[in-house]
Amino acid sequence: MSGHFFSGNYAPLDTECDIDALPVHGALPPQLRGALYRVGPNPRFAPRDDRYHWFSGDGMVHAFFIGDGKVAYANRWARTPKWQLEDNAGRALFGTFGNPATSDPSVHGKNSGTANTSMVWHGGRLFALEESHQPFEIDPHTLASKGHQDFGGAVDKRFTAHPKADPATGELHFFAYLPDSPDEPNMLYGVLDARCKVSTLEPFRAPYASMMHDFMLTERHVLFPVTPLTISVERAMKGLPLFAWEADKRSYVGIGMRGQPMDTLRWFASDACHVFHVMNAWDDGGRIVAYVMESDTAPGMPNADGSRGNPAGMAARLCRWTFDLESDGDGFERTILDDLAAEFPRIDERYTGRRNRVGFYCCHSEQRVRNGAESVLYDSLACFDFASGTRQLYTLPAGDVISEPVFVARSAQSPEGDGWLLAVAWRAQEGRSDLLVIDATDVAAGPVATVCLPYRIPFGFHGSWRARD
Repeated sequence: MSGHFFSGNYAPLDTECDIDALPVHGALPPQLRGALYRVGPNPRFAPRDDRYHWFSGDGMVHAFFIGDGKVAYANRWARTPKWQLEDNAGRALFGTFGNPATSDPSVHGKNSGTANTSMVWHGGRLFALEESHQPFEIDPHTLASKGHQDFGGAVDKRFTAHPKADPATGELHFFAYLPDSPDEPNMLYGVLDARCKVSTLEPFRAPYASMMHDFMLTERHVLFPVTPLTISVERAMKGLPLFAWEADKRSYVGIGMRGQPMDTLRWFASDACHVFHVMNAWDDGGRIVAYVMESDTAPGMPNADGSRGNPAGMAARLCRWTFDLESDGDGFERTILDDLAAEFPRIDERYTGRRNRVGFYCCHSEQRVRNGAESVLYDSLACFDFASGTRQLYTLPAGDVISEPVFVARSAQSPEGDGWLLAVAWRAQEGRSDLLVIDATDVAAGPVATVCLPYRIPFGFHGSWRARD
């Protein structure tokens, strides 16, 4: 597995650089002023074991600083305690996902955080996130590492890679899975206020120990999906996967009222299915509606016995989940909305927790679906209009790959979805990357501006926009 994730555009960069001005083809919108931050795995050293997974590489932050018709670029490793220990040693010391069975004894019990999954701008501060450790702060201008943050001692272990910002209150809602022990299904739900002070921290217990990558926020509720991507240190110490799919378990969603104790969670259930990423959720009278990217099994993850998971079940699709809070049952409705294999959903985040009319995501074109592709290397961007049920699609040239689209509103007053999508494209024939600026109201037309990099940005995960101060 390590060979696959060390080849092509999965392979890490070995340099950090600053570029004052990148070539721009087309016209950058004059209103587009700020910085796009993206992060992804970029291992400092080759892995120690043959079970290396893309998800566990050291984080590297990539920044595009946009304004006055120009774009500057910089990239830096997140110099976590793990990165520093390995940099000093000149070799990898930690096993994949910090697995103690494959780690050097010198680092047992030490911080294995990678800060490689997502970026969030909150309270005037920039954080690189992953779900097994505290937020890792990055200087928004220089990308210098400022270290893991505990917010006054309140967040002492874990934090989600996908917190949700409430546009009305300015609060950032977050959760942590397995904060005490990997073998105990304990959870935490918390809230950071607009000044990065923890105002809420509530424990609760899940049905079983699961890798919960994302969750849902509405104006009145929080929802926690627990799927059969289970975690077991006991399993890992036997040489089997730490994270694995157990198809015989059911999937659950715990729903709680914001501001109420989490021990009042109500659990809904369905047959086994998986969600890595949520697009949005909102209250609809006595119901809650959520848009998620649902797959039959967890993409890229093995079975509990170490065998390869079923590729045919790994393709996620845009799906609507509906929870009837006034019913007596514990089931919920699941409806596929788009047949294209897709991931990395984003919205106009001014509508987080409110009913959104449009959503954006990466997907495979029709041809690749017919060919049975289950890869996470997507060749298209989609805009889905939920009011009409129609989809716009922009497809890259053959072999090219598009990143998650980050939405930037044209102005604070502009209608929902009126703005731009920023996404990085891997140009396979040229072995380098571009930043695409796409009018979000006319996705099918393709980029209005293309910012050309002289080299590549390895495949990564998520990004965030910071408007210029």
